Formats: sequence, C-alpha cells, structure tokens
Amino acid sequence: MKSWGNSCSLFFLTFLLFCAIFKKVMDISSKLVVIIAIFSLTLLINLYFGRLRTKTRKFSLNWFLCIHLPIPFVFLARVSSHVSAWYIPLFVVAALGGQVLGGKIEI
Repeated sequence: MKSWGNSCSLFFLTFLLFCAIFKKVMDISSKLVVIIAIFSLTLLINLYFGRLRTKTRKFSLNWFLCIHLPIPFVFLARVSSHVSAWYIPLFVVAALGGQVLGGKIEI
C-alpha cells in the first residue's frame, strides 16, 4: 500500500500544477482551448487511474475508487471553467479512453 500513497501524492501535485497552468490558459485563450485542456486533463487522469486499476483486484474497493475517483476532478475543472454540460459526452469518451489505454500500458 505504500506505493498507492506515493502515487496519490504525485497525482495530487500534478493536478495542482495543472490547475495553476489551466488558470493561466483560461485567462488568455478561447473556449476551444479550455475544452481541449479539460479533455486532456480527463484523459491523463484516467490513464493514471486506469494503470492503477489493473494492479488491483477486480471489484474491490480500490478498483472501484480507481474508476470513480477521477470524476470529481473533471467535474470541478468543467464547472470552474464554465463549460456547458453539452460537452460532458466528450469528457466521458476521454475518461473511458484513458481507463482503457491506461489498463493496456506496460511499464
């Protein structure tokens, strides 16, 4: 479990850095760039959690958390950037793609 804690710490530091960069992007760019940034964030977060998911026992609590824990981060990014709910299907595609691709990564 020690690696799980270290991985989460690294993830949260990366997320905070992304939020700082994202705030700058929102100040100087158009809506399209914001949508692409949220799409990329969704994909990257789910790549990470998809990789963690493959290391856990199927249908365990950790497996469930690996699937559902990224959702609040994507929600907060979407709501804080005032992106319409019409883009949620696009972010769901990014989340599913990240989970699937993250599960196939061999490191």
